[in-house]
Amino acid sequence: MGQNIQIQPTGNLTGSVNIPGDKSISHRSIMLAGLANTPVKVTNFLHAADCWSTINCMRALGVSVDQDKEGALTVTGNGFYGLREPKNILDAGNSGTTIRLLTGLLGAQPFFSIITGDASLRKRPMARVITPLIQMGLHIVGREQSRYAPLAIHAAEQIRGIEYDMPVASAQVKSAILLAALYASSPTVLHETMPSRDHTERMFETFGIPVKRVGNSIILEPVKQLQAPEHINVPGDISSAAFWLIAASIIPNSQLVLHNVGINPTRTGILDILQQMGADITVTNERWSGREPVADLVVRSAKLKGVTVEAEIIPRLIDEIPILAVAASFAQGQTIIKGAEELRVKETDRLKAISLELGKMGARITETADGLIIDGSQSLHAALCHSHDDHRMAMALAIAGLAARGVEIEEADCVKISYPDFFAVLADLSSGLTGGKQ
Repeated sequence: MGQNIQIQPTGNLTGSVNIPGDKSISHRSIMLAGLANTPVKVTNFLHAADCWSTINCMRALGVSVDQDKEGALTVTGNGFYGLREPKNILDAGNSGTTIRLLTGLLGAQPFFSIITGDASLRKRPMARVITPLIQMGLHIVGREQSRYAPLAIHAAEQIRGIEYDMPVASAQVKSAILLAALYASSPTVLHETMPSRDHTERMFETFGIPVKRVGNSIILEPVKQLQAPEHINVPGDISSAAFWLIAASIIPNSQLVLHNVGINPTRTGILDILQQMGADITVTNERWSGREPVADLVVRSAKLKGVTVEAEIIPRLIDEIPILAVAASFAQGQTIIKGAEELRVKETDRLKAISLELGKMGARITETADGLIIDGSQSLHAALCHSHDDHRMAMALAIAGLAARGVEIEEADCVKISYPDFFAVLADLSSGLTGGKQ
């Protein structure tokens, strides 16, 4: 059994938070550095379970990853063609990024491999990745007609570049194709219906791989080697910052300063929507970390109002919907979220989980096929809620309990997937954490 955490309502939140490293960028930094000829130092890496799944897989492929006492990593690969056949099955744990991106990379290697994950990951759809990779000539088979992991990957005779229309806006699918396309015999062209997060393209440019963008299309030429940077500093994760942005917005007389937040425009949908809702957020000290834009965010409590969240913005805030639903529950009026059916195939069916768990606290939420209708201005009460072993659900419920009349969250230790220090930071900012129990 996981750990239960009890949250009690608190006074105002004040102080500052150093936001932990971006999960997406942390994964990609290890994968690309593992293909380089020279060592790469990675600082502000997210030391969370998902990212360690990527480290352990890359180590099993012959890449050296060493950690110093400050937590910085030094990644030493064996060159672009230097990955080695693993001696055992690769384990991606709970990480969809790890399994999907590595499937593209492994399919381009001249050896056999098998990759799997935990029970939750083995239920998540893989056909969306496998279909285009097979078109490229990769040999991948999985469970239930290649819809689910475990995946067995054989060496390809030849890898072809493809022109591919992305059926769903997914950075993981896009990235899997681009990683395989590095080893192809001809260019690859991807057409997106709407832009998904572009951390892979930016990381490619950091490693000297030219990526051309024309509108919503991406053109990638194959390469023979990488030009690795000596150092990558990972920006803070805006998906982690979102919990504090909303906590400070809905708890009266609060003010927080969030340091080192990545403000990549393919990820800042949460800022756009919160500002539409009337949030008081100031973006300061804008700067660059490699090819990623970074800033500090100052957030003060504000009266929020309901909004309509259209499908077009969903790829830019897909991971923030659980905590956005909390904000909507405290806002004046109704919030409608559309085009978010992708949430049904995350760590859990997040649309169902949000409706069920916040409903236990008195929130009035109607689940639709592709989203949620949330009636705001609610007075939430204390309840016993379940995290569904989903890190973003656990953190969203914690903020709801903090702003309402408390909550007890079952299996709350799943926050280790993306934000291991979440409850410690919450305790530092407030007196709202009253302890856990096994």
